[in-house]
Amino acid sequence: MNIDLMLSAITHLVYGQLRRFTSHTSAEHDRGAVSLEQVLWFVAAGVAVAVIAGVLWGKVKTEADKPIQAPTAP
Repeated sequence: MNIDLMLSAITHLVYGQLRRFTSHTSAEHDRGAVSLEQVLWFVAAGVAVAVIAGVLWGKVKTEADKPIQAPTAP
């Protein structure tokens, strides 16, 4: 599993969806200190990191829950 590729893909997916939902506003008319595009990228990156962290946590938890086999003498 390539985590960098997965992070990039999820970030772009979430960013695209957020841009589609906020398409009625234009970044050219934004006069704030932080542009809408910057906020959307930040949110998209945060969601992507949370998704990947959830996947990795699930894998770690699955492995941790497996019973440990007692060692045997040769």
